[in-house]
Amino acid sequence: MQTSTHPTETLQTPRAAGMAGVVFALLLAAAMVLIRLAVPQGADAVTVQQPDPGRREAVRTALLLVPFAGIFFLWFVGAVRSHVGDAEDRFIATVFLGSGLVFTAMIFAAAAVASAVLDTAHPAGTSPSRPTWDFGQHLAYTLMTGYAMRMAAVFTCSASVIGHRLRILPRWLTLVGFLTTVVLLFVSSAVPWAELVFPAWSLLLSVYIVVAGFRRSAAAPAV
Repeated sequence: MQTSTHPTETLQTPRAAGMAGVVFALLLAAAMVLIRLAVPQGADAVTVQQPDPGRREAVRTALLLVPFAGIFFLWFVGAVRSHVGDAEDRFIATVFLGSGLVFTAMIFAAAAVASAVLDTAHPAGTSPSRPTWDFGQHLAYTLMTGYAMRMAAVFTCSASVIGHRLRILPRWLTLVGFLTTVVLLFVSSAVPWAELVFPAWSLLLSVYIVVAGFRRSAAAPAV
């Protein structure tokens, strides 16, 4: 009897996966900016009783970007884990993956709430009722700035801890990650626009992963 052995093939992470973080950062930042400009929060919101048609279209555009941002974020999570490799700690890796999944769920929930408010049944050509609009606005902002950003802080912190312990990230990038964690935990819910530090950090990390991947490819011996 002859037994035929087949070489074990492993799936390789595509190089384009590293760019997913860049796309995610740009989409999430664009959605946040559009929502902030169209639906102010705090003192500015007093002057905006209900959104005019132009503001509603800006919010709808932002909401259309959120699902794609979530999809690219999952690819970004995979690219980070691929960059870490098999040396990742199970505990930190579980926190990292879990916080990323919960963050995705939170931004989807916030987008769904905002979309539901805009699509609430009301006479054609008029805005949603004031109680409906206030409830939807506060709930969406609470989900985004109160919960999603906290999960983003855990995600950023765990990624920075992994990068620091395994020394796969430069010191300056881990310091930026820890600073981003503090801002997301204690500042983002009180200071408008503070949540933009998360897509900014994601952009920096994605660019570093892409550059590091090209460097490894260039340094690898030709087979």
